[in-house]
Amino acid sequence: MIPLSVPHLNGNEWEYVKDCLDTGWISSAGSYVNRFEQMIAEYTGARYGVACMNGTAGLHLAQLLSGVKQGDHVIAPNITFVATLNAVTYTGAEPILVDVNPENWQMDLDLLEDFLGKNAYPGNPGAGEEEGRYYLQSTRRPLKAIVPVHVLGNVGDMDKLLSIALKYNLAVIEDSTESLGSFYKGKHTGRFGKFGVFSFNGNKIISAGGGGMMVTDDEELAKKAKHLTTQAKASPEEYYHDEIGYNYRLVNVLAAIGVAQMEQFPALLANKRKMDAFYRSELAGVGDITFQQVPDGVETNCWLFTFKTARMWELLQFLNNNGVQSRPFWVPMHSLPMFAKKIYVSQDNVAAGIYESCISIPSSGGITQQELEEVVEQIKHFYNR
Repeated sequence: MIPLSVPHLNGNEWEYVKDCLDTGWISSAGSYVNRFEQMIAEYTGARYGVACMNGTAGLHLAQLLSGVKQGDHVIAPNITFVATLNAVTYTGAEPILVDVNPENWQMDLDLLEDFLGKNAYPGNPGAGEEEGRYYLQSTRRPLKAIVPVHVLGNVGDMDKLLSIALKYNLAVIEDSTESLGSFYKGKHTGRFGKFGVFSFNGNKIISAGGGGMMVTDDEELAKKAKHLTTQAKASPEEYYHDEIGYNYRLVNVLAAIGVAQMEQFPALLANKRKMDAFYRSELAGVGDITFQQVPDGVETNCWLFTFKTARMWELLQFLNNNGVQSRPFWVPMHSLPMFAKKIYVSQDNVAAGIYESCISIPSSGGITQQELEEVVEQIKHFYNR
């Protein structure tokens, strides 16, 4: 079976993990955590990196540090991995789901702009509302943040998103969990708002087996984030904690794997882009296949190759039965029971159509040319039967 997306562990992973075991530095203290933070910050161009146990934890903390509180509204796309919305609900906030663009599958900003123009109003201090804050007419609750998700490593119109965020005083928290190595007009993802959050889960472009990283240019926010990830322990010696904290710190032994992975990242990224180019070239014109469009100015990391076909479910079964591990796209958030009654901004429910027609095929960072050719051969065989 050619796997969908597995780690490529071909560097110093064994050496660095053994170093952790030999020295006993396996928990949340240790040099590899600091090295990993520095490597991600330097690569993305951020001033600070704060390691955490996974991307979900990073998204949760980023919202807390952006002032998101219970009852606030947070805007997010309807197509994303469920962790994005889970992190919103951890704060007690209420998500507003926005349908996606049918071409690049990112949040539909025209739709959002129209919705806010018709449904948001500036706070009235005389009515107990915060001056400078916008509120949603139907709920009278504040609009606090927007979480763009760089779906599959692609990037939407960040200029327009930032303009909307500025107009409505929304904190921008980038869910960059899939987009290490992706750029918008020369600027790395995760650098456009207060925080960007990356993930190093087993299926990502680099993996530590888990782990996440928050990046920010704000020194005070970085210090606060690190403080909260370590149970808000205020004294290096005494067990004195000055606020509610979280056990969100990344452990050294996983950071060691992350460091080794970052050393190989240029080669892994190049292989991903080679994979993407091969699939697009070989599958263009095959059956009814169409691809996710990459906007001008975007340089994507080509994380997980996914395409559309009306025969998705049939193709999915065929590939999995013939040694090519494939998966459907995420179920839209509004179709999940815990989010079914949340506000969903949509005209044509594009998200549902994407879910019913999109399939992800093998995209490991270490995928070989032989494996790529086998995947393409099986897909062509399906359509030519």
